[in-house]
Parts: sequence; C-alpha cells; structure tokens
Amino acid sequence: MSTQRARDRERGDLASVVVVDYGLGNLRSVTRGLERAGASVEISDDPAAFESADGVVLPGVGAFREGVENAGPYREPLREVAETGTPVFGICLGMQMLLTTSEEAERAGEGDVRGLDFVPGTNVRFAEGQKVPHMGWNQLSVRRDHPLVDGVDGEYAYFVHSYYAEPDDENAVVATTDYEIQFPAIVADESGTVFGTQFHPEKSGETGLTILRNFVDICADD
Repeated sequence: MSTQRARDRERGDLASVVVVDYGLGNLRSVTRGLERAGASVEISDDPAAFESADGVVLPGVGAFREGVENAGPYREPLREVAETGTPVFGICLGMQMLLTTSEEAERAGEGDVRGLDFVPGTNVRFAEGQKVPHMGWNQLSVRRDHPLVDGVDGEYAYFVHSYYAEPDDENAVVATTDYEIQFPAIVADESGTVFGTQFHPEKSGETGLTILRNFVDICADD
C-alpha cells in the first residue's frame, strides 16, 4: 500500500476504486453500484490513476478481440498493480479478459487473440443446442473460500453471455452456476487478489450489492 493510501485508511476515508475506461462497459451502472457499496469511485482512462487506488475494476460488454485491443495500453499497468497486491476485479467481458485466450476470436476468424493471462485458461462457447446468449438469473454455488463470495452461496445473479471461462487450474474456480452444464461464475488467480465475475453484480440486486460490498471491504483491507 502506498504512503498516501495508508494515510487515507488512517483517516477513515472510503476505499478508493478506479473503474477503467477503455471504451467498453457499463461504466455508470458499475460506478453507481460501487458507490452504493461504499466506495469512492473514479472513472479513468489514465493508468497512472491505478497507483493511488485501493482497487481497480475492469468492466466490459462486447467481443473479446475488441476488449483486448482496447485494453492494450492497460495490459502492463494492470499487471504491475496486480503484482503489488492491489485487488483487480473483472466484470463479464472484463472477467473473460483475465484469461489467456478465447474461442470467440478463433470462431470469428481473428486468430489467436491473447488475453491478460492473469488466470491461465480459455473462454469457450456454450455447446450446440444450448440457447445463446445465456441470459437471466442463475443460482451461485460457492466452491471455495474467498472474501468476494461471503454471504452469496445459493443466491441468484444476472448473466448475459455466450462464452464461459475454463481455467487451466480448477482451484481458480471460486463459484459456479448451472446452465445445462456447471460453469465458472467467479474465478480468481493464485494469489486471490485478481478475480472476476461472469455475471453483472451491478444488475444483480442484493446479491450483486453484497458482492460489491465484499470487494470494497477487500480494497479497504488491502
């Protein structure tokens, strides 16, 4: 934690969260959700803002290739901030971008598009015959302890997606949900400080608010 961040914590200031503005994502709704959860939020396209933040949120709606390309200038700054132990939280496409690659780019004829590779693995499309996109409310099943999922086991969250994460390490799966198959709803890296939700917490009512409050608590404890 930087000296300035430590002083802010001592004064009892709110956890400061930067929402990355890389051209994709529901920035306003994510910001409102984080503010309801007790965070002081800054929307920024400046990687320098990460240094003084207690946490960084990578939202996202859209295609994997576009997301990775738009986030290109933030790749190394995000890695650097993650290496300091500052929590990094990917939402929906932002979560998928935490993985190494995605079938989406290959299916679109775009070749091998590399993600951020914080959580080694790939994103795969739901099987033929399954309705896509997967859209609606599904129940969360917590698979392992992580402060992000305190109080949400068995609760419902809102999903909109056609691809889902398949991490190389099954221990990266924090929670799953069922859509004819069990797939990861929440993943985390080995350190536990980089994590993401396939669902939209900002659209998931009280369940989502609990997730966001847990995230803010993680940031405050950092």
